[in-house]
Amino acid sequence: MELNNLDRLGSIIKTARKTKGLTREQLAEIINITPRYLMSIENENKKPSYDVLFRLVRELGISADTIFYPENQHSNTEVEQLIRLLYLCDDRELKIATATIRALLDNK
Repeated sequence: MELNNLDRLGSIIKTARKTKGLTREQLAEIINITPRYLMSIENENKKPSYDVLFRLVRELGISADTIFYPENQHSNTEVEQLIRLLYLCDDRELKIATATIRALLDNK
C-alpha cells in the first residue's frame, strides 16, 4: 500500500529539524507551538494547520516540492538549499553572493 504524500510530512519535518541541529523544544519555541504538538506532527501523523505548516517550512528551509511532489525530488539538496537561501536575500546581499560565487569559480 502506497503512503499518501502527506503521510510522510512528519518524517520530512523531523529529518529537516535534526539536519538543522534543533531539538523539538527549540523548534517549537521558534515557531510558537508546544513541543507536544510538534511531536504529534512528527510521530503521530497529526496534520498541522496551514499557518503552522508555513512556519515549519520556512524555519526549516523545506521545499514545498519535498512535501507535495516527493517523486520529483532532485538528488542535489545542497543546491536547492542554496537557492532557497538566495530567495531570502535583499538586492545588496544577492550582489555579495554573486560576487563570492564568481570569485570561487574564478579560482578553480
